[in-house]
Amino acid sequence: MLLTLNIVDLAVVKSLNLNLAKGMSVLTGETGAGKSILLTALGLALGNRADSEYVRPDATRAEINLNFDLMDAPLAKQWLESNDLNDDDNCFIRRIVNQDGGSKAYINNRPVTLQSLKQLSTLLVEIHGQHAHLTLLDSDQQRHLLDNFAKSSDLLAEINQTYQSWKQTNTELNNLIKVSADQFEREELLRYQLEELQQLDLENFDYQALSEEHGKLSNLDLILKQGQEQLQVLSENDQQSVNKMLGYSLSALTELTQYSPELAEICEILTTAQIHIEEGSQQLRRYLETQEADPQRLLFLEEQIGIIQDISRKHQTSAEKLPQLVIELETELSNIAHSSERIEELTTQVEQKLTQYKTLSKRLSANRTQNAKKLEEKISAMIKELGMPQGDFLVNVNFQSDQMPRAVGNDKIEFLVSPNPGLPPKPLAKIASGGELSRISLAIQVSTSTDKTTATMIFDEVDSGIGGGIAEIVGQKLRNLSHNRQILCVTHLPQVASQAHQHLYVKKDQSETTSSTVTVLNKQNRIEEIARMLGGVNMTQNTLAHAEEMLGVTEQ
Repeated sequence: MLLTLNIVDLAVVKSLNLNLAKGMSVLTGETGAGKSILLTALGLALGNRADSEYVRPDATRAEINLNFDLMDAPLAKQWLESNDLNDDDNCFIRRIVNQDGGSKAYINNRPVTLQSLKQLSTLLVEIHGQHAHLTLLDSDQQRHLLDNFAKSSDLLAEINQTYQSWKQTNTELNNLIKVSADQFEREELLRYQLEELQQLDLENFDYQALSEEHGKLSNLDLILKQGQEQLQVLSENDQQSVNKMLGYSLSALTELTQYSPELAEICEILTTAQIHIEEGSQQLRRYLETQEADPQRLLFLEEQIGIIQDISRKHQTSAEKLPQLVIELETELSNIAHSSERIEELTTQVEQKLTQYKTLSKRLSANRTQNAKKLEEKISAMIKELGMPQGDFLVNVNFQSDQMPRAVGNDKIEFLVSPNPGLPPKPLAKIASGGELSRISLAIQVSTSTDKTTATMIFDEVDSGIGGGIAEIVGQKLRNLSHNRQILCVTHLPQVASQAHQHLYVKKDQSETTSSTVTVLNKQNRIEEIARMLGGVNMTQNTLAHAEEMLGVTEQ
């Protein structure tokens, strides 16, 4: 349950610390007092989109803090543990909105994404807005409500898994059938391309080696010319070769060692260098002697490289990747050759998965149909209590056997209502009276709430359009809901407010800068507030007595 709500610099709220109790709490106040901003704050803290307009004027940021006790929220506690955000049986949520509209979110003092915050929020709080009846007109929402009531989550998960498996296999089959329609032409093209590539002797293919050999043969004259010149420089010029000059230097330094022994190490280094020069010269001489022009080989290499480059351009790849291209083409050719076998195999799998899906979808439909009757009875009984004594609520579950598989089964689900006897049931969207639709919506929400796992439920003026004795029944229903969960209700109806365990009063102060405050009312204050709601500005002894009587009945 929600223990505390803290707001700082959010719109008309400068600072607010609110402690919430178990059971049913109501939030009342005159129109425009700021009741909606509390729900706005809750929405922001639970992941709604942030806006710079929420920040109070002259403030740098707005901040909302929520503290939850998780003793009655096992799914939320499990989610926190699986996401490494748990903190025993408490959950602290903080949302900060900056002047530029940017925001940050924290769970148990650790930064999180809005997506994570929203995932957790659905396990902590459920908010029913004053226009909740509009969402009930959506067929997907109607199906969702029935499935929650029927406790179909495990069966839905199984049917969704089967559907996804069927869909993947069926897509592969259809793609393969489409490819097989023109596979003959593709097969002919692949065989031609492979024959063209096989002329390159790809088993012994080394494009880099061919390029290096071609570069050597095409520049052999330059290699021989400059190689001979360098051989002269290194050792074959009797007067000025590197070897000869180094010999002179070595001889002179060797004589000096008798005067300076330290030069002996230098002489050793130079002797080693002379040996290396002689060895290098010998190897260069032998290399030059073995080189021989081969015009035929050069012509062959030029032709081969030209063919390789032409084929590479044709296939839009590099020469080095041609062997890999052959593997890919051979694999595709093999797949085409075996496609008929694969099509037959996939066809069998699709039929098996479709049979499995149909079995599950029929089970799901039977479960929905069975529970639809129970839901009909429950909601019909409640709308009769809410001022539609002749009303009947129907849940139509139509199994569409010829429909393609869907992740949620093959049922078309529709909520219908017959407000008066003798009139055929109509879809909720066709109900003309807004008051009737509000009452039906409230009946659905209250009837299905007992099947939900969220510990805190918030009702924002869902009792609009209702009054008199019906309003008292609405209050009783909400109070009954609070026996095993926390209920927070924003209301203008004294009949609803009198049913609460805790009464919160919102007041707007316009002495300097406009701000709203929230006060927890004691019994006397509650009498006065309910009297105001009953009689308006001018309270009489009668309205005060009536208010006290309403509270007395509740407390009995």
